[in-house]
Amino acid sequence: MSGVPHIVMSNGVSIPQLGLGVFRNPDGDTTVSAVREALAAGYRHIDTAMIYGNEASVGRGIRESEVPRREVFVTTKLWNDDIRQGRTREAFLRSLDALGMDYVDLYLIHWPVEGWQKAWEDMVGLYEERRVRAIGVSNFQPHHLSELMDISSTRPVVDQIESSPQFPNNDTMSFARSRRIDVEAWSPLGGTGGTLLEDPRLVDLTKRYGKSPAQIVIRWHLQRGVIVIPKSTHPQRIRENIDVMDFSLTQADMAAVDALDSGSRVGPDPDHIDF
Repeated sequence: MSGVPHIVMSNGVSIPQLGLGVFRNPDGDTTVSAVREALAAGYRHIDTAMIYGNEASVGRGIRESEVPRREVFVTTKLWNDDIRQGRTREAFLRSLDALGMDYVDLYLIHWPVEGWQKAWEDMVGLYEERRVRAIGVSNFQPHHLSELMDISSTRPVVDQIESSPQFPNNDTMSFARSRRIDVEAWSPLGGTGGTLLEDPRLVDLTKRYGKSPAQIVIRWHLQRGVIVIPKSTHPQRIRENIDVMDFSLTQADMAAVDALDSGSRVGPDPDHIDF
């Protein structure tokens, strides 16, 4: 096994700290194969969303693997149109049907669009009915988290946010953690088409550790206590991304990765979204 550490979230449910993301992975054999490859390599956490259009392939990949469903932590997300139209329960049931499952481990509000407050109330209902093992949010800023905790006695277990060395998102991370909300990172390697992994300061660290730039960055996330979900469809990279349990970055090298912060997002600003 890979020895992936787990984090026990505020509701007592354990989540593997490293998972496979499938954002922009095409529906069909590509995603099925990526999921199967990940599970064979030791991953036990798959993160998808309705809007990715590949929930059915994720479910198929899990079923075609040799890993029992109960051993795989599956996350999916409630999309903006369904939030705005008050269709939380209907959207959740569609996701279950696409996945071919009778429960998911974690269900997230994908973006804080108009209507998210009612969506959260409906998600609490799904949680209380034990249709989901945990509920959380994605792309919530501190002011969204504050409002949520003012209107609900059920706290989100996680906030999945953009976070990488070039945009660590430390303010949101610190706020969430101060409220006992764990943090997951999307675009943890700087995003598709980004240049983070080519940064000479990062490449210099690879020589010292005998690891790739991606492995250095994933290790940095893990040592910060972040749940990290790098995406790939390439078998070699999928295996490489989980091969990060046999080394640790020194405090000085953690600080060197911290210094890559440019303050620039690669994704949308959650306070200014139009989709």
